[in-house]
Amino acid sequence: MLRKLLPVLLVLVGCGAGAAAGVFLRPSDPPAEDAATDAPEDAEAHAKEGAGPLHEYVKLNNQFVVPVMAEGRVSSLVVMSLSLEVTPGQVERVYEMEPKLRDAMLQVLFDHANSGGFNGSFTDGANLVLLRAALLETALRIFGKDVTDVLIVDIVRQDN
Repeated sequence: MLRKLLPVLLVLVGCGAGAAAGVFLRPSDPPAEDAATDAPEDAEAHAKEGAGPLHEYVKLNNQFVVPVMAEGRVSSLVVMSLSLEVTPGQVERVYEMEPKLRDAMLQVLFDHANSGGFNGSFTDGANLVLLRAALLETALRIFGKDVTDVLIVDIVRQDN
C-alpha cells in the first residue's frame, strides 16, 4: 500500500513546493499594460531633467569585408560589423542612405588596411580609436550632427 501512496505523495509535495516558489518569487510590481506608451513619457521626462539628448542605435545590415594586402596578394580578410549612434528619429534616414554610407565607410576601411592598420595587433585600443574617428568623420560628412558615434560591434581577422 505504501508503494502506491508514496509516488502520489511526492507529486503533491512537488506541486505544493512549486506553487510556493511561484508565490514568493513573483515580481512585486505588476508589469505595465502598455509599455510602448510609457516609453515616450519616460524619454520626455528624461530630456526635461536636463540629462542630455537620448540616442538610438542603428546596426548596419551587412558586415564589412576588407582585404589586407601583402606583397601584391591578399594575406588576410577583416570582417567587421558596425552600428551608428544617432539622434532620435533618424533610423529610417540611415537605412535610406545606407548604400552611400557603406561606400564611404568601405573607402575608409580600405585606406586603414593599406596604411597597415589591420596588421599585427589590429585590436589595440589606440589603433581602434583612430579607425572609429575616421569612420565617425565620414558619417558626419554624410549625415551631419545626427550621427553621434560609430560603434565597432564585431571585428575579426582571418589570415590565409
